[in-house]
Amino acid sequence: MSDLGHGPRGDHDPKPTPPGNHDRPGNHDRGLAPTGTPTGDPASTPDPHQAHTSDHHRTSSLGRGQATSLGRDRTRTLGRERLAGRISRFDRRHRVDRTLAHAITRVTGEALGPYQSAMIRIGFAGTWLLFLLREFPHREEMYGPDGPWSWDLAQQLIANNHAFTALMWADGQVWFGIVYAFAVLSSLLLMLGWRTRTMSVLFMVGVLSLQNRSIFMGDGGDNVIHLMAIYLVLTRCGRVWSLDERRERRARDARARGAWVGPDRAGPALWTVLGLVLAAATLAGKIDGGFFGGWRTVYWGLWAVQGLWWLAGRYGRSVQPRILLDVVANLVHNAALFVIMAEACLIYATAGWYKIQGSRWQDGTAVYYPLHLDYFSPWPALSDLLSASGTLMLLVTYGTVIVQVAFPFTLFNRRVKNVLLAAMMTEHAVIAVVLGLPFFSLAMIAADAVFLPTSFLRRVGGWAARARGGLFSRLGRTRTLPGPRKEPPRAPQTAETSGTASTRT
Repeated sequence: MSDLGHGPRGDHDPKPTPPGNHDRPGNHDRGLAPTGTPTGDPASTPDPHQAHTSDHHRTSSLGRGQATSLGRDRTRTLGRERLAGRISRFDRRHRVDRTLAHAITRVTGEALGPYQSAMIRIGFAGTWLLFLLREFPHREEMYGPDGPWSWDLAQQLIANNHAFTALMWADGQVWFGIVYAFAVLSSLLLMLGWRTRTMSVLFMVGVLSLQNRSIFMGDGGDNVIHLMAIYLVLTRCGRVWSLDERRERRARDARARGAWVGPDRAGPALWTVLGLVLAAATLAGKIDGGFFGGWRTVYWGLWAVQGLWWLAGRYGRSVQPRILLDVVANLVHNAALFVIMAEACLIYATAGWYKIQGSRWQDGTAVYYPLHLDYFSPWPALSDLLSASGTLMLLVTYGTVIVQVAFPFTLFNRRVKNVLLAAMMTEHAVIAVVLGLPFFSLAMIAADAVFLPTSFLRRVGGWAARARGGLFSRLGRTRTLPGPRKEPPRAPQTAETSGTASTRT
């Protein structure tokens, strides 16, 4: 019977012990039995001390292996954590970059708030138009050369503040009548949305000409219209609810049917006439300013931009110049819309914080006194009815201050903002009736319209369209859309030619 050695894990080694191992020195010290020795021989019995030493070595080897394994696991875990941290940081940077890219795309790729800008256009143009029509019998006393603020006094004031007014180009009733009619016509056309880019400039000219002529006429509503008339020039306020939008939609539908759409002739003709008028006024020295600065630079710059827009759409060999102009126009529009929102917030914030400093606003009696002034009491019975309740006066006084101060801070909460917006519009409507300030209230409501939700404005547009259809049906003027004309099919137009027909001045 031959001896079988034990492997390091205690299993039997099937290989026999090579002969001659018992002759090698040290074999007995290792506890190895010589070949041919019976297993029960004392030489084959392991020493307890040697067995303990061998177990200790095996345990030490296992401990070192486990420690090595734990170290490797810990290293792998730390490596995974570092990699996860790097991936997380990369994801965060990627999310920030993606958000920033999305914001830049939105700001440059589209004109934000088309319905809000249309409401501002309709609101301020309609308010100024109604004001001019109501004051038509008193126009000469307010802005004419025979008014209390004479032409000589106005000329001295304009020489000092360098404000623009076309009424100072000539001293006479005929010229005053022309400018007043021009202001009425430009307000009407801007409200309807006909050639909104040009009409917004002419609307600003009419507002500045009349208000800078007699600066002591009007109220706070005139100041709001004065500022918004300048901001409207920078907006693309004719994207919806305008005659321009309807003309572009009809041209687009006609091209889809394969019909031929002719080039725009009214826009270039209007641009040419206004250029001749501007050149005559410049040569006559009627517009203040130099080559780089003043109203002369502003008007010539706007005229040149209009011409560049038309040339890029009509004669551009590629769509790249038109795309660039669209990006610049979107940036300017969005910046102007932001300024309008900031201006409205500034008006309410300054008014609210200024009221807090007044003792009458602090004790809750500030609203009581205007209701008993003859100038602000078109309905004395209504004013007496409202002022009879001290609790109502207290609530209205404190409520006005709270709403005006809190409104700029609620813009980030849509629901609270809409509630305060409705409260402010209701307050202005009450002021229009009770205090007899309709145009001030209309101007402030038009400024508040920039914060109205788009869904609500679309719903209002649907109601207006249905009301218009019902009115036309009652008058027997129901319109039927003409069917497509039978024409030979034409080759589809490219993006270059399609962008030409929609160009407007």
